[in-house]
Amino acid sequence: MRLEISFSSTLASYLRSPVDNFMIAGVDEVGRGPLAGPVVTAAVILSPDDPYLGQYRDSKRVAEKKRLKLYHHIRQHAVAYSVTMATLEEIDQLNILHATMLSMRRSVLELSLVPEKVLVDGNRIPDLPIEAEAIVGGDDSVQQIAAASIVAKVIRDRLMAMYDVRFPGYQFAKHKGYGTKVHMDALRALGPCEVHRKSFAPIARLL
Repeated sequence: MRLEISFSSTLASYLRSPVDNFMIAGVDEVGRGPLAGPVVTAAVILSPDDPYLGQYRDSKRVAEKKRLKLYHHIRQHAVAYSVTMATLEEIDQLNILHATMLSMRRSVLELSLVPEKVLVDGNRIPDLPIEAEAIVGGDDSVQQIAAASIVAKVIRDRLMAMYDVRFPGYQFAKHKGYGTKVHMDALRALGPCEVHRKSFAPIARLL
């Protein structure tokens, strides 16, 4: 998969709060760092008439109650959105970076409308048949990317809550798969389960 680092001299035009550029898709991921669970990515095209424009921020900086409110609003009022994931198998086989790029590509290609341009959080872009640009810190400065961040986080948090029920003892709903002390203590006591990433060193050492 081809990876590019792309920055534009016209970046400032995408950093304004209003969506001045209709049919721009924002793309972000949630879950690259955890030891368990998939990576979830989302692509969102916002309406220029969205009353919440200017309120979208990086999902990690939005309180859960507000994040859920924004998530439901995006689902109902976005011009288009899609959510995809990189599976545990893809993460272990491809590595976390390439699996994330694959999921981002899927998110863009599964949009119901073809965007004019794609803005991706970070410093790399997936292989796409559409013009794309990587924006470091875009999840907190570009409204489309921030909206994608919110959608991806809500979906992934729900998945981890389901895993918490299916695999009791790990407290996935609490730490979302990250390597917290609670999680590491559970791993030492119970060993890895089927949703842990076997290619990640802390898990590999326990196999």
